[in-house]
Amino acid sequence: MPHMKTLTRAFIVSVILLLAACDSGQQTDAVGYSPLGPVPASPQRPGDPQKGYEALLNAPYITCGIPYSVYKETASPPDPAALVPGRPGRNAELPYSLTAYTTPKGVDLVVNNCLSCHAGFFDGKLIIGLGNENLDFTEDLTAAVEGVGAYVEDRAEAEEWRRWADRVRAVAPYRVTDTVGSNPAINMTLALIAHRHPETLAWSQAPLIEPPSKTVAPVSVPPWWRMAKKNAAYYNTEGRGDLARAMMLGAIFCADDLDTVRNIDDYAPDILAYFASIKPPAWPFGIDTGLAEHGRAVFERTCSGCHGTYGEQPSYPNLVLGLDEIGTDPVLAQNAVGGASDRFIRWFNESFYGETARAAPAPGYVAPPLDGVWITAPYLHNGSVPTLEALLDSSKRPKYWTRSYGASASDYDPVGLGWRYTELAQGKAGTDDASERKKIYDTTLPGHSNAGHAFGDGLIPEDRKAVIEYLKTL
Repeated sequence: MPHMKTLTRAFIVSVILLLAACDSGQQTDAVGYSPLGPVPASPQRPGDPQKGYEALLNAPYITCGIPYSVYKETASPPDPAALVPGRPGRNAELPYSLTAYTTPKGVDLVVNNCLSCHAGFFDGKLIIGLGNENLDFTEDLTAAVEGVGAYVEDRAEAEEWRRWADRVRAVAPYRVTDTVGSNPAINMTLALIAHRHPETLAWSQAPLIEPPSKTVAPVSVPPWWRMAKKNAAYYNTEGRGDLARAMMLGAIFCADDLDTVRNIDDYAPDILAYFASIKPPAWPFGIDTGLAEHGRAVFERTCSGCHGTYGEQPSYPNLVLGLDEIGTDPVLAQNAVGGASDRFIRWFNESFYGETARAAPAPGYVAPPLDGVWITAPYLHNGSVPTLEALLDSSKRPKYWTRSYGASASDYDPVGLGWRYTELAQGKAGTDDASERKKIYDTTLPGHSNAGHAFGDGLIPEDRKAVIEYLKTL
C-alpha cells in the first residue's frame, strides 16, 4: 500500500481453461504504451447485469470443445456443490465451469466457460468472480486431449473434436507453469493471437507471427468485482477503451470468423455489467470494531492515496505505479512493454477488438481496489505472498513455501488473512518428488519474486495489526 499521504470434473476437458486475456483518452506512444499515473475513464456501453449473468453461465462464448456424447460416456457426475441452480437444459447437469453448446452444424458439445478460472470455493460455497488459485497448469495435456479422439465415432463430432484439439496443441507449449495455482492466461492468449489473422480471425495451423516465450510469467487471477471501480483491465492496465470488448479476447480460442465474435460482442457489455454488480463476500469471522476503526484511520493516512477509500463515499484513483516505486517482480510488466511485445499490441489494435478497445500497457502495475481483499490470497500480481500479514511486513515473507490448496474454513488463516501455508527450507531444485515440487512456490524463479510493496514495513506493529483488522471489513 503505497505511502502517498495526499493521495489490485475430474475430466480432462475441465483443465483446458481460457481467460480473456482501448482508446482511453490518455496519450500513448506510436505502438500503444500508456504512461504511469492515473488512468482516465472511458465511455462504456451500457449492459444488463442479469442478462450478463445468464450469458456468463449459458452462452457459448467458447465455441469448441468435447462432443457431448463423449462427455456423457466418460465423465463422472459432478459434485452437487459445483452445480448452479437455475441453469436451463443440459447446463443444469453440468458443473459451473462447463457449458452445453450446439454448433451451427448441429453437433452437441461441452465447452469451457470463464468460470473455470473466475470462480472459487470458500468453505463449500461457490463464489462467482473469485479467482481460482488452485488450478494446475504444470503439465502438458496434449496427449490426454488427443486421447479423447478414441471415443469419437461420428464424423461431424470428430471434426469438432479435431478443431478443439488443434487449438489445445497449439497453445500447449505456452501454458505450462512452474507452480500449481499460477495462471498462464496471458501467455496462452498471446499464443492464440500468433495463429490468427488480425482482420479475419481465421485460424492458421502455423503461426503467422512469432509466438510468445515458453517461459510463463505467473499470474494470480484477480476478482471480477474490482471491475466496478477500474478504468482499465489487467494488472498493467493494457485493456483500455471499450472494456467489454477488451475482456472478451479469450473467445479467439475457438472463434474462427468475425460473425462469431460479433455475436459475442452483442452481450459482452451485459457480462461486464454483471462483473460490476458482484459484491465480494463478507468476512465470515468476528471483527474487533474498535481496532478496525483505528486501522481505518491508519489506512486512510498511509494507503488510500493508491488503493482508495471505502464506506459511504468511496473513492479509487486508478493509479499506475512505476516498477521502481512499487518494487514488485517486473517480468510481467516488462514483457508487455518490451519491443518483443509490440507485435501483439499491433495485432490487437488492427483487429476487430481494436475497433473500440485498445491494447495500451503501462510500464508498471495498477494499485488495485481492496474490496473483499481478505479472500483473494495469495497476494501481488504473481501470487508470491501467501498472506496479507506478510504483504504488510516483508520480513515475514517466505522464500520457499507450499500450501494445501484446500478451500475450507480450516484451510484459511483468519489472523494472517490468507490460505494456511508451510515455509520450506529449500525450493524446487532441492525436491525430487515431482508431485510435491510443483506445489512449491519458489520466489527465486524468474517472474516469481516476492520483493517490493514494502510500504507496510514503515508501520509500527500496533498500526499494522489495526490495518489488517480494518481490511477484514472491506
